[in-house]
Amino acid sequence: MPEPPITPIRLNRDDLASDGTTQLLRGGSLILLIGIVAFFLLMTVFGGVGMEGAHNNPGWLALIVAMMCLPFGLLLTLLGIAKWLRRRKLLSDSRNGTAR
Repeated sequence: MPEPPITPIRLNRDDLASDGTTQLLRGGSLILLIGIVAFFLLMTVFGGVGMEGAHNNPGWLALIVAMMCLPFGLLLTLLGIAKWLRRRKLLSDSRNGTAR
């Protein structure tokens, strides 16, 4: 059975504007920044981390925030970057007429 002919799809920025890429990049980078600040505060202001953990209560709180925000923010930022690259490729393919 023959395949139907492929017609090029024209995409513009408005079609892809609400795909959540900007929100992922903003949210992920903000969460990642909060984790980096918490880790910096933990290691400098709050006395660091010893063999048994942080040295005081604010250190424990900073440790928990850093351990939550660093991996989650990194994953959100990487997902946002991947979506941005995909959107960029779709827009360039659409301009060239090679989009499916």
